[in-house]
Amino acid sequence: MTTTDATTATLDAAPATLPDAAHPGVPAASEAPGAPGAPGAPASSGPAPQRHPATTVLTPLGLLTVLLGAALPMIDFFIVNVALPTIDHDLHAGPAMLEMVVAGYGVAYAMLLVLGGRLGDMIGRRRLFLWGLVAFGLTSLACGLAPDAGTLVAARVAQGAAAALLLPQVLATIQATTTGKRRAKAVSLYGGTAGVASAVGQVLGGLLVSVDLAGTGWRAVFLVNVPISAAAWLLAARTVPETRSPHPSRVDGPGTALLAATLITLLLPLTEGRAAGWPLWSWILLAVFPFAAAAFLLVERRAERAGRTPLVPPSLLRIPSVNSGLTMIIPFTLGFGGFMFVVAVALQNGLHYGPFAAGLSLAPLCVTFFFASLAGPRLVMRFGRRVVVAGSLIQGVGLIGLALTVHSGWPAISVAGLASSMAVLGLGQGMVLPVLMRIVLSELPVTQAGVGGGVMVTTQQSGLALGVATLGTLFLALIPSVGIRDAMLAALLTQLAIVAGTTTLALRLPRTLR
Repeated sequence: MTTTDATTATLDAAPATLPDAAHPGVPAASEAPGAPGAPGAPASSGPAPQRHPATTVLTPLGLLTVLLGAALPMIDFFIVNVALPTIDHDLHAGPAMLEMVVAGYGVAYAMLLVLGGRLGDMIGRRRLFLWGLVAFGLTSLACGLAPDAGTLVAARVAQGAAAALLLPQVLATIQATTTGKRRAKAVSLYGGTAGVASAVGQVLGGLLVSVDLAGTGWRAVFLVNVPISAAAWLLAARTVPETRSPHPSRVDGPGTALLAATLITLLLPLTEGRAAGWPLWSWILLAVFPFAAAAFLLVERRAERAGRTPLVPPSLLRIPSVNSGLTMIIPFTLGFGGFMFVVAVALQNGLHYGPFAAGLSLAPLCVTFFFASLAGPRLVMRFGRRVVVAGSLIQGVGLIGLALTVHSGWPAISVAGLASSMAVLGLGQGMVLPVLMRIVLSELPVTQAGVGGGVMVTTQQSGLALGVATLGTLFLALIPSVGIRDAMLAALLTQLAIVAGTTTLALRLPRTLR
């Protein structure tokens, strides 16, 4: 849910269709500054005059196809959570490896997202979309056939890389092949796909594990992607037009490598260090982290001064809406990523829910998140940052309600008993995250909207992985001494403290959107 709402914001600053045979040299409408639906254009600006019609049109079936391709990685982020205890039982994975099954996917996605978008700009988005579908299907097959935990983690990392190849092409294709009301409707459907995918992922994952199709157990949550990817590939080959950018940005190789080093030196020791007894290598990596981060910032600053487009342009962070929005997105996604991991494990190992019941218990959160995310853009145009403050407070109320339910009802808490607090929690989260994304992009120049969207999604995915590594590690570390209930309460209270901090940070956001 978090991953995909971000990309609705934009991943391509100036997408253009390939020249049409009947109209050589005529640019797509989306190339014109201020084009409707153009990245970074204020939502309230209204439709701009159409100078040129789009030369390539995305049909309804083509739109359905790219949305199906987008839903696959979205679903897969959530579908695995409810399968973790079963994976642990079958593969003897251990807590640290379970964290890596989730975090490895997020880290690979975060590292390679902008790279995937720029490759699509250069060699064609339809081509990259097809390659991404093949890669996602093959890596899903590798996950489903993994004989041990180490192989599963490696396959999940590869699956995250495939998702980074696939997802950036979806919105860029929509932008390049639609205009006016058709584009607005398509982008709205794209955003809605996130909420639907999150709900479907939780429930479908639990259902597949519970049904145990042909004895596949947890493997079915990965194997189901294979026929879906194949069907999407066949549809895309026939219905999705090819587009690319006429002036694509060069790939920032040094920046990508240093970002990877920064994330790995932080997340790997936090995820694996506790289970391994904090060996020397974990402390060495943590010591390297600040130097890798400093080198990344230095390289990006030099690249921008030299007139190139770095992975994360430092000038973006000087824009007030970007700075304040990203500063709030980091703790928000950290808390959300950790929460989803902790709840999925606690409900099955502590309350002894089956996988289906565990997935179903999160459905109220996903439903209210979805509807709140649809209402958020209209609310923020009327009430400004107060929507984010209110959403953050509502999220805190939901966490308090869930903590009280766990404290008083454990271990006899039913799925229905969790529904009200989960619904309140999802309502608050749905009022915060989509609005934050809108705020981050509200002051970006059109020429920087693509890279700004990429930075935002990279920040999200990094926060999600960091949440699993920190809150997940805290939860697992406390279980032997205090038990699952109190370990879950500690994680919930820690997230509540994070929410209090994000509420304060919300006061730094712009009062209104431009």
